[in-house]
Amino acid sequence: MEAEAEPTASFDVNAFLVGLDTIFDAHEGATKAEPYLLRAMSDAENAGDNAGLLTVLNETMGFYRSQGRHEDNQWIVQRAIELALRMRLEGTEAWTTTLINAATSMRAAGKYDQAEDLYHQAIDSAKTTLSPTDRRMAALHNNLSMLYSETGRPEQAEHELEAALQVLQSSSVDPMKDIDIAATHTNIALILLELMPSTSGGADTDATARDATPPVARPSSTAGASHGTDGAPSPATSEGAELHEAMRHARLSLEIYRDAGQEHTGHYASALAGYAQVCLAAGRAAEAVQRYRQALSVIEENYGRDNDYYRITAANLVQAQERADAQRQVPAETTSDDAVPETGAHTTATAAGSTTCSAPGTTMSDNAASPNASAPALAPSATAPARTLSGLKLARTCWQEYGKPLIAERYPEYQGRIAAGLVGHGSECYGFDDGLSHDHDFGPGFCLWLTDEDYAAIGERLQADYDALPDTFMGFGPKVQTARAQGAGRRVGVFRIGDFFEAITGYRQAPPADSPHEWLMLDEPTLAAATNGEVFADPLGAFSKTRQGFKLMPEDVRLSLISRRLGMIAQAGQYNLPRMLQRGDGAAAWCAINEFAEAAASLVFLINTPVSAGYMPYYKWRFAALRRLSRRMAARLPQVCAQLEDVLRLASAACFGGVGFGEGGKGSAPAAAQVDSTVAAICAAIVAELNREGLTDSEETFLEWQRPYIEEHIEHKAACLVSL
Repeated sequence: MEAEAEPTASFDVNAFLVGLDTIFDAHEGATKAEPYLLRAMSDAENAGDNAGLLTVLNETMGFYRSQGRHEDNQWIVQRAIELALRMRLEGTEAWTTTLINAATSMRAAGKYDQAEDLYHQAIDSAKTTLSPTDRRMAALHNNLSMLYSETGRPEQAEHELEAALQVLQSSSVDPMKDIDIAATHTNIALILLELMPSTSGGADTDATARDATPPVARPSSTAGASHGTDGAPSPATSEGAELHEAMRHARLSLEIYRDAGQEHTGHYASALAGYAQVCLAAGRAAEAVQRYRQALSVIEENYGRDNDYYRITAANLVQAQERADAQRQVPAETTSDDAVPETGAHTTATAAGSTTCSAPGTTMSDNAASPNASAPALAPSATAPARTLSGLKLARTCWQEYGKPLIAERYPEYQGRIAAGLVGHGSECYGFDDGLSHDHDFGPGFCLWLTDEDYAAIGERLQADYDALPDTFMGFGPKVQTARAQGAGRRVGVFRIGDFFEAITGYRQAPPADSPHEWLMLDEPTLAAATNGEVFADPLGAFSKTRQGFKLMPEDVRLSLISRRLGMIAQAGQYNLPRMLQRGDGAAAWCAINEFAEAAASLVFLINTPVSAGYMPYYKWRFAALRRLSRRMAARLPQVCAQLEDVLRLASAACFGGVGFGEGGKGSAPAAAQVDSTVAAICAAIVAELNREGLTDSEETFLEWQRPYIEEHIEHKAACLVSL
């Protein structure tokens, strides 16, 4: 069929996708895809089909990413997110998909901060739009693991891979024949190698190879630490334990390939090469040579010799042979399949001097919506000093080292039911803790959340086991606990899910959508504390579902709060502030500025929607959270944070300035004038945003008069939701 989009009065999404597939099936993407996509974009716009346009933008993101045209892709990403927000798609599968595609595009462009934020938004969205066993969840965790790997955070990369593995195992019909599970085992093996002190600092990785881009082989150190006589780390060391675990994952991966009858696929070659890499780390160069030879045979069978996949594996074989020669262990060629570790379908270098390469087309990352995609491998990095650990990272590591093994050993039948993480009160739950935070309520610990039924069965016993865990970890602890963080207010340990949320909010679960008066009694800092932090594991999904319920503020409640904030901004900032300044009542003017700043900050969070942006926390972390939100791609009203800080900086001079005050020696007038103009600029930006959102068609800048326009959109008849 013709792969050309003819302009019509309507836009046919299915025909567009068929046409695009036709172009790629004919291997004409390099010349025909972009004109086709741009024309489809125009056709969808002309037809007024926003859903169709979003589909085209998502496809364009993938195309530009595959071509390495990252600068061209920036405006596509921005446009897709803005369109999805304008369509109010938050909380839908389309929103999740758009976030995943945008995040992956930003990661490919090297814009890691923006990509990480988008991935976390995607995970939050996926918790309500996808089943916990949906394989796209595994793809999403794998994508995030790649980002962590590329930014030198292997511990977090391992955490995401473990989450991906859990999803895959839960959804698999036969885990011992599931190739996605095999690839993930490989990648976990590789990241464990990277976490070993003797391998973490001596190699580099071309992380783009995980996007099926040909990798570049690079030299790496062969130095080791705490090795036994055979060159392998001693099993008595933590390094030896990690190597043992890496070998276990590697062997398991190859067993799955064999059980599935996939020993002649390109993916199996990656697993063999990965096994070789683990062997080199263990000082077993002869066995590594044998497995590299097998890998080359499989690669040649599938792809021939004229490709980077073959060349890189051949180069790794040469390095392994040199190591074997040095050990006087030169083996004869063999195709035995005994004892096998493996590697992921990606590129990773270790101190053993090898680089593993993806089989062409074996990545989950750029096809995150596909349930059949493979899992990514990870890049090496040195471990940060313990004293740089954030509270969330300390809690996660403590869970991995103590909590997870405790449950596996003593409560194996509950492994698929207990949620773990860190949520609630405390700077560490918001990610804002620093060295100053360590003097109170800081130290190793995590939360374990159980259903009522499970708590009745094992809760007290599990709490006793939790209390018996070491109270010092990685140089931190024991905790210096304040009175309010003990007893009923304790922040870590074992909780019933309902009890945990009730202690924070007064509700065991979020109020129903048809009870707006109950929602209005929950202030934003309370909701922020109930929805912050991180969930490290939640195989049952019960805790995440309850937590997400508090994020899903009913739209009528959000609109009512927006109206209230507009009223306070108008009253405090536009009306009373200038009047108090004219009267010379500096204290009253200062109070007006405080009310104005709080209302404006809250409005920014509400405009960006709680399900996406979270809630404004209490005053101490208000601006830290607002700054973080304002740095997000496609954040609404991103300029307001800096403008509010300008107002606060000028407040002292505007309210109490006089001759010689220190603000230029001209008294309060210049500062007051600047405050007034900044308040006006903030209000004008708010009106412009409300118009863009379709919440008003008025250009009136005195925000009190905007409230009726907002409240016209409120559907619930409860009197508490409207001002008049």
